[in-house]
Amino acid sequence: MTRILSNRKILEAMSGLAVLCMMTGLLLYPKEALQAARDGLTLCYNVIIPSLFPFFVLSTLLVEFGLAVYFGRALEGIMRPLFRLGGVCSTAFALGIIGGYPVGAKTAISLYQKKLCTKEEAERLLGFCNNSGPAFILGVVGAGVFSSSRIGILLYLVHILASVCVGFLFRFSRSAGRQSGKPRPVTQLEVPHLSLVFTDAVKNAFFSTLNICAFVVFFTVLIKLLVLSGAFPFLTALIGELLSPIGFTQAWAERLLTGIIELTCGVWTLTGSGAMVGKLSMAAFMLGWAGFSVHCQVLSFIGSSGLSVRAYLFGKILHGGISACLILLVTRFLTFEEPVAAYLAEQVRQIAGMDFRSALIITMIVVWSVWVLFLFVSAYIIRKNSRKQEKSMVSYRYKHS
Repeated sequence: MTRILSNRKILEAMSGLAVLCMMTGLLLYPKEALQAARDGLTLCYNVIIPSLFPFFVLSTLLVEFGLAVYFGRALEGIMRPLFRLGGVCSTAFALGIIGGYPVGAKTAISLYQKKLCTKEEAERLLGFCNNSGPAFILGVVGAGVFSSSRIGILLYLVHILASVCVGFLFRFSRSAGRQSGKPRPVTQLEVPHLSLVFTDAVKNAFFSTLNICAFVVFFTVLIKLLVLSGAFPFLTALIGELLSPIGFTQAWAERLLTGIIELTCGVWTLTGSGAMVGKLSMAAFMLGWAGFSVHCQVLSFIGSSGLSVRAYLFGKILHGGISACLILLVTRFLTFEEPVAAYLAEQVRQIAGMDFRSALIITMIVVWSVWVLFLFVSAYIIRKNSRKQEKSMVSYRYKHS
């Protein structure tokens, strides 16, 4: 199989066939494809743009102004022994678990491009910093899919813990001991021209968000065409037959395959009937894996950076597997029942009806909170370092006086 995929002619023929099939599907089902595209655009307008755009601007400003360096110094004692990474990498991890896909990955690539971390560190960091944010897990998955805030919190905590486990395992990789260059040392806070940095940050954030929206719409249409053409039911029946010894049915295979392709569509398939433990473990796997749609978004950023994608893809597979195992372990000690509380049903309706303005306001509040936190931590570290320098200068003058 590997030899087949490595053969350029065979790969080009398969790609051409896939494009031809998609074109045929668009000609056969134009109305359905158009409606799927509209649904994807609605999702982008109500959720993707207001949720990601402010965080993209924030991550760029943090890296450009050098605040990531000073924040990293405060967390050097945690990042180095736990992940074998510099403290500056904590910025990508923190923004990844707050801002969601693919903010963490974009921040990690920005750190590497600014030479604040080595190539090897950036590749390992990509394997565990690109995580789902609390808004998606608590709102869409917890309240929207399972109608339970308790389950949403559990999935979010498991998601973060699994990410930490992946990063910890990566510290033992062979490449962790190699250094492909040294990060650029930063001795003082860099303050570039504000107008130039801000305009570039907004411009780059706009194009990055537009890029992500394009992938969301594409995969929404792709899944619709696969279902209408009969290819999706055929694949799910085949997977269900192959995995039947472990209790998989075609319905579960359909959920799994949908989540592998596109995360949001995948988690919404879990609203149907089925064992709660199975739905929770599959939701945890989908959140850890993230889906091909998210991977294409990340690969579009990695493409021009020169970083390898192997560690990233392996990390996401590992993240999904560890998350599912942790959920299975937790369910041995905790029991979950189908919730029917009326206030949770109202919560679902409010989240489903969230408009662009509400989502943007919530995101901006979180972004400004994170920005203030970074400023306070950086100011504290700068003040602490300046005091140390003053004391050392005083002692030096005293010794040589």
